[in-house]
Amino acid sequence: MTIFSLSSGPGVSGLAVIRISGPECKQIASKMIPGDFPKPRIATFKKINKIDTNELIDEGLILWFPGPKSYTGEDILEFHVHGSRAVIEAIQSSISQIKDCRLAEPGEFTKIAFQNGKINLLQAESIGDLIASETEIQRRQAIEIMSGHHGKKYENWRSKLIKILSSIEAKIDFPDEDLPENVLDDIKNISQQIRNEMTKVLDDQNVGERIREGFKIAILGPTNAGKSSLLNYLSRRDVAIVSEFAGTTRDIIETHLNIDGYPVVLSDTAGIREAKDEIEKRGVKLALKKAENADLNIVVIEPKSGYFTGVLKGLINSDKSILVINKSDLGTKQIEEELKNFKPIYISIKKEKNLNKLIEEIRNRLKYKFISTEDTIITRERHRQHLKQCIQHLEIFDTKTSESDFDKAAEDLRLAVRHLGMIVGKVDVEEILGSIFSDFCIGK
Repeated sequence: MTIFSLSSGPGVSGLAVIRISGPECKQIASKMIPGDFPKPRIATFKKINKIDTNELIDEGLILWFPGPKSYTGEDILEFHVHGSRAVIEAIQSSISQIKDCRLAEPGEFTKIAFQNGKINLLQAESIGDLIASETEIQRRQAIEIMSGHHGKKYENWRSKLIKILSSIEAKIDFPDEDLPENVLDDIKNISQQIRNEMTKVLDDQNVGERIREGFKIAILGPTNAGKSSLLNYLSRRDVAIVSEFAGTTRDIIETHLNIDGYPVVLSDTAGIREAKDEIEKRGVKLALKKAENADLNIVVIEPKSGYFTGVLKGLINSDKSILVINKSDLGTKQIEEELKNFKPIYISIKKEKNLNKLIEEIRNRLKYKFISTEDTIITRERHRQHLKQCIQHLEIFDTKTSESDFDKAAEDLRLAVRHLGMIVGKVDVEEILGSIFSDFCIGK
């Protein structure tokens, strides 16, 4: 089957790229491109005609990548043409007339590349992350994974475990042969060393996931304290409705920000108070859940509400919270003594007072949380869960000391190896491919 799609962004543009991958590329080229066939990997300026009438559609660059030396490992043909909807539709309509040609599904080009061994599963995921990256740190992380550094770490662990497994299976297959004592000692030492390295990797404060998904900041506090106004100020646009009436925000309002290159998901929540109706009660419940899952909570109060309910006091006592006193232009002397132990930041959104101090504090928290090391190789929850399960099987393996347990020990190692293989795609991973590649844009 041959697939095709618009690989550049939709809408009117100066240029558009239509990518085709599969065995029918040559037939498409012969029917739509008059004259000599383009040379491999050399951009060639050509006329592009309709298949049925030979009517000129457009003129543009043609790129021909014969397989297996192509992105997908199959023959690839690309049309680089003017980016009008009419040109794109005319070219795609002509391609679709060729038998066994269809529109590509989201991420299908990359899925074929993975299936043909051009990239591993980590690299396939990183391509999607690179396309979706909005900040510099997200771009750098995606590029680093694409380079293969992360995959080599998993592959190194996997190859060591396979070597251990081969020694165990040799003992099972030849029970009368005694393994040298130092070999058994080496097996245990290598297993423990790998387990220690994996445990260290897991203790990464979820930096990789934070970079990929965004640092989660929740704005909380009582009603009418200025939470929505703060959201709008930090977003530099009117994201939330601001009103003098208390309880305007009932649901979670989120916006994505780029703060000094760090990706942030900022959430405005319902005011925390004794709810007056069922809808407000649900809003408060959602706010508290958002606070629990956030990486940082900004608790906003104003001078007239310089006291805490039990819930708010619990939030402030957390090391992942910043206390902000809004409307400080109204006077704060009556609450300064009461709140000094919480190291509050006094601001006035209306007067734009001290907001730079709050932003600087947020930046400092971001820099601390985004400190990455060479051991930061986990970027998705999927990786983390497989690594945890690998460690669990290695822990069980290390409890096996008797030669009579070698068959069970071998199974523990097989399961550990399988979980590492699931991360890089070295085993049957069809069940997870759909969810991974469905997040891609069409044309990639």
